[in-house]
Amino acid sequence: MAAQSSKFWSAALYAGVAASIFSTVAQILLWWVCWDALPSILYRDARFAAAIILGPEVLPPPATLDWLVLLVATWLHFGLSIIYALVLSRLIYRLDLKISLIIGVLYGLVLFILNVYGFAIIFPWFVETRDWITLTAHGVFGISAAAVYKMLSR
Repeated sequence: MAAQSSKFWSAALYAGVAASIFSTVAQILLWWVCWDALPSILYRDARFAAAIILGPEVLPPPATLDWLVLLVATWLHFGLSIIYALVLSRLIYRLDLKISLIIGVLYGLVLFILNVYGFAIIFPWFVETRDWITLTAHGVFGISAAAVYKMLSR
């Protein structure tokens, strides 16, 4: 029983880290291919995330490279991704792969609503992230978290 519990936790943890990376890469690639807004949009979104911890003082333009902002945003992104993947893993741990992947995508879409609509109630700057690229990145998060969890929990 303890081995199963340990396997669940490690698979869910790695799923969160991997999904965090996959969704970020997907978002950056879509920005690069479709919007030609790099790196300023990456710096903007890092400031949005870091402002949750550091306060709104980090928000004003210009959106330039700030290592503290990038570090705080990265750690926050990984932390939330791990928490979100733990919840998803608990939802899918007994399901087969196909159903898990479908639930993963749907879960990512629910996270999009939570992150850019729910968080915007407290952190209004997230309104600016309501776009199809952010929606797609959340879908990538959900499906990749489900896939990695299922692969590692076998």
